[in-house]
Amino acid sequence: MAITIKDIARKANVSITTVSRVINQKSEGIGDSTRKKVLDIIEELDYRPNSIARSMITKQTNTIGLIIPDIRNPFFPELVRGVEDFANQHAYNVFLCNTDGEPKRELEYISLMKEKNVDGIIFTYSCAETIHQLEEIVLDQKIPLVLLDRGVDDQKFSGVSIDNEKAGYLATKHLLDLSHTKIGCITGPAQFPNSKDRLNGYRKALKEAGIPFDQDLILAADFQMDGGYQAAKTLLAKKDITAIFAFNDVMAFGVYQAAAEQGMNIPEDVSVVGFDNINYNQLLNPKLTTIEQSVYDMGEISAKILLEQITQGGDVKNKTLYLEPSLILRESTKKLEN
Repeated sequence: MAITIKDIARKANVSITTVSRVINQKSEGIGDSTRKKVLDIIEELDYRPNSIARSMITKQTNTIGLIIPDIRNPFFPELVRGVEDFANQHAYNVFLCNTDGEPKRELEYISLMKEKNVDGIIFTYSCAETIHQLEEIVLDQKIPLVLLDRGVDDQKFSGVSIDNEKAGYLATKHLLDLSHTKIGCITGPAQFPNSKDRLNGYRKALKEAGIPFDQDLILAADFQMDGGYQAAKTLLAKKDITAIFAFNDVMAFGVYQAAAEQGMNIPEDVSVVGFDNINYNQLLNPKLTTIEQSVYDMGEISAKILLEQITQGGDVKNKTLYLEPSLILRESTKKLEN
């Protein structure tokens, strides 16, 4: 038979109210000896409070929602781990949802989180239009929310991301410094804010080098390996292409496959730069040059900001943090011979 709060109160010879206040950490006015006795009995009987009943009293569930677009992408498990580790250290559980990048599912999950009475939400959105629909669901309900891996400029929400425009610039400038001027670019879906920002960085580097932007060298894919493969086949058919910048490492894997099928060697025939620095890319031969972002740290920081908003309420102002990207040089790029 399950131990109840009544059993604790009976054994401690105190009221049910006293036990409840100790459990919910509202023990002002309760003597230290009484509080210790109640806690000792709770431990002795291995009592676990009913989370639903407790949430009705405290108005908190100690649960946060985490909404991401694609758990298959090796980038996101590391992000999730950063969120979950920090949340668990502070006695919060994480409710994970995967949207497959569909705006309709994003809004459905946001509504579900509200119904589940989560204390806050961490959200990686796929479409900027979703943000405009969040206000009624989130702001009006005063549900703390942090945008993760996506920039936000209107300051209605907090956010944690890297500087994607700078990252796109670093990758492109590296190839330009190696004398490449015909640089193919495989972006993510056009509606993804990260894709737009990375492409802006690409364009900025070209403009700085005095090289005209060529739309024919830009192909959108889906952040999946096959998408990178299909885009790379098209780009590599253009004989003057000497380098490709893929907007994530998974699509760069597809570039390797397409190059191999066409009898091309990396980096002798084509240089390749990826994005994310996921663990798997070091299995490639040659090892992939890529942009690194501190994925785990992004998750951890977003959880920290969210818990601050939950515990301090309106006293915490919204803030957007952009972490610095860095270029990881390996073996997949080479200076173009004159």
